[in-house]
Amino acid sequence: IHHSDRGIQYCSALYQALHKYHGVQCSMTDGYDCYQNALAERVNGILKSELLLRSSSDLEQARSMVNEAVRIYNTERPHLALKYKTPDAVHRAFLEPQI
Repeated sequence: IHHSDRGIQYCSALYQALHKYHGVQCSMTDGYDCYQNALAERVNGILKSELLLRSSSDLEQARSMVNEAVRIYNTERPHLALKYKTPDAVHRAFLEPQI
């Protein structure tokens, strides 16, 4: 998956054809909401700087490492913006019936 903003270079037919040729899925922000891109970049930065600290030896290991990093990010890593709760805990609280 390749994430980008909606810059004209990323939306071009040639660039999108390269994605398709190499089997890369394109991910872009909705509309022109710059905050979505900032959030994606922040999450990617955390994954790279805190959780993916070594290189993988092959694609299978890379996928496994990313899956583990995302699991840790969502279920174990407390977030200041969530009052030191995990995204999973906050999401589950929204799903639970309010009494």
